[in-house]
Amino acid sequence: MRMPRRDLGRRRVRHALMSGLAATALLLAGCSAGDEDSRSIEGEKAAGDTTCDGKIEGTAHITMWFHAGQSGEQSTLRSQVKEFNKAQRQVRVELVTLPEQRPYNELVLSAAASGDLPDLLDFDGPNLYSYAWSGTLKPIDSCVPERIRDDLLPSVRAQGTYDKRLWGVGTFDSGLGLYIRPSVLREAGVRVPKGIDDAWTAEELTEILRTLRAEGYETPLDLNFADSRLADEWNTYAFAPAVWSAGGDLIDPEEFRTADGYLNGPEAVGALTTMQSWVDEGYVDRSKDKSGFLKGRSPISWMGHWRHGEFSEAHPGDVAIVPLPDFGTGPVTGMGSWQWGMPSGDADGDAVWAFLEYLLRPEQVVRMSEANGAIPGTERAVKRSPSYDEDGAERLFIEQLRSGVARPRPQTPAYPSVTVAFSHAVADVVFSGAPAQKTLDEAVAAIDQDLAAHDGYPKSGP
Repeated sequence: MRMPRRDLGRRRVRHALMSGLAATALLLAGCSAGDEDSRSIEGEKAAGDTTCDGKIEGTAHITMWFHAGQSGEQSTLRSQVKEFNKAQRQVRVELVTLPEQRPYNELVLSAAASGDLPDLLDFDGPNLYSYAWSGTLKPIDSCVPERIRDDLLPSVRAQGTYDKRLWGVGTFDSGLGLYIRPSVLREAGVRVPKGIDDAWTAEELTEILRTLRAEGYETPLDLNFADSRLADEWNTYAFAPAVWSAGGDLIDPEEFRTADGYLNGPEAVGALTTMQSWVDEGYVDRSKDKSGFLKGRSPISWMGHWRHGEFSEAHPGDVAIVPLPDFGTGPVTGMGSWQWGMPSGDADGDAVWAFLEYLLRPEQVVRMSEANGAIPGTERAVKRSPSYDEDGAERLFIEQLRSGVARPRPQTPAYPSVTVAFSHAVADVVFSGAPAQKTLDEAVAAIDQDLAAHDGYPKSGP
């Protein structure tokens, strides 16, 4: 008897959960030289495929996986699926929310190794490049009309692009900056930046921290860090901008062939050493509850969009967002969030796109961004969101995403090794006092070892 598609979706999840870690390790560490060649050939073949032809054959049933994110995100997506299915009959969507027993990326890699991926996959944006290179995803250029592509924020388009093709789209993006208590700063005689062109320098921020301590704030800066050496994506998302602003990088930004001279160059060393000095001087709140700003101990917080509502409730009328400090070449900030992509397989691309197009409608984008507090991923949705108006409370976030001040994390299949190495280096240097040059040299060696094992991750196309 043929298994119903509904049961098939559940079986895929069970199979992914039960797949051995050996499969995950194989994909993470790479295969033999022969296997690498065959995967590159598969990627080249996939890159030439047309995913959508404008037709949906018969009635299509598609399965989609979603990470166990915020409750607001989950409930909103469930409602969107239910309403989409009710509104039409040709495409039926089954939503599967993966459990949290194992890291989401591990489940995806295990499912890819065993051929159990769904028809539509939710993933953290920076992982797109390794998924695309390995053949886990297929390009969606042929699915996305120009009018919709043009409506996407430039940051969303950049995040979803690899090897000059579009592989993913997102309904929201992220914002990162310094949250401040304007009343506290003004009382201390500290100027409040007016925008991107008025950012504090790193040296100026150091002096501000000294001033605030003299005003009675023992730990005036909240970096949202608890003592840990775990490979936390927060470290890369939040603190890579300091390296970029100083003029360094995590890897060669053009060819992505080496990290040497970039991550361990004088600019990167200088940026992390400056941040290390803030910790050494005791200016940084080290409480494990990560609530220095929330509870009033720290009037400055290096933080993302997701705590804006919480901060504003804690300090009504006394919260503003200003750019991250300029470490030498101008302010830079982070960007990128979860995206949707189509795994390689025989799913009807047009059926999958029918649902994605529904999620990208402005009213649906606004609905999701209101549920999770993220920045709407399309221009039409931004226009419907008062927070991003000229005088909106989160205006800076959209300005950064539009202007290029926000930078994507390295757009290379080597990103998994890059983020682990850099995250560990930040933990060791900034928060544990390790020597910056030696630690970053070790991070470079780890990244370059991964690059060498994969022949630099050659791209499939010209």
